[in-house]
Amino acid sequence: MNSSEPNAQTRPIRVVVVDDHAIFRSGLKSDLDARLQVVGEAATVEGAIRAVTELRPDVVLLDVHLPGGRGGGGAEVIAGCAGMLGDVRFLALSVSDAAEDVVTVIRSGARGYVTKSVSGAEISDAVVRVAAGDAVFSPRLAGFVLDAFGTQAAISADDELDLLSARELEVMRLIARGYTYKEVAKDLFISVKTVETHVSKVLRKLQLSNRHELTRWAVDRRIL
Repeated sequence: MNSSEPNAQTRPIRVVVVDDHAIFRSGLKSDLDARLQVVGEAATVEGAIRAVTELRPDVVLLDVHLPGGRGGGGAEVIAGCAGMLGDVRFLALSVSDAAEDVVTVIRSGARGYVTKSVSGAEISDAVVRVAAGDAVFSPRLAGFVLDAFGTQAAISADDELDLLSARELEVMRLIARGYTYKEVAKDLFISVKTVETHVSKVLRKLQLSNRHELTRWAVDRRIL
């Protein structure tokens, strides 16, 4: 993932790490880069809700499966912090790549979902992007979100798609699937700067504000 994508931060992004394995929490904290500041951690549903409520972090790195509460895991944590959604953003981080887990936590309000197989640098980039308002998914998980949220789409996107060039359409689909600018550039054999230019044009033509809105636009129209 490309650490140059998000806007420059004037202060470290405050993060709470929620996972029931102390060794994983410790290792993750040591792997996160200097853009992030871990201000708290928790191992249970109740502990997570308490930590988020008291600390008001920018982003919560949230495991999907947690002990405690009523057995709802990460989704229950988000529900318990519903009044803070928008001010606090949740990024699911799990060993699971099951469609049910992905859809459940995204429906609850998480802004993204990445698996624990990614590197510390990739997690750091994902946190920065979520803090900036983007939706972040490990690329192959985006299809689960499309399947879950695309079933209600009934409108045609033909007129809007006609606004985009063939290259802009290629870039739009990859960005909406969760690819970074660097990954799009590599996939399409173009420069990162060219990707940035295409994304700006796509957002302007579709009258969207950010990547999160672009993902939802594409999902709603089932064009990923």
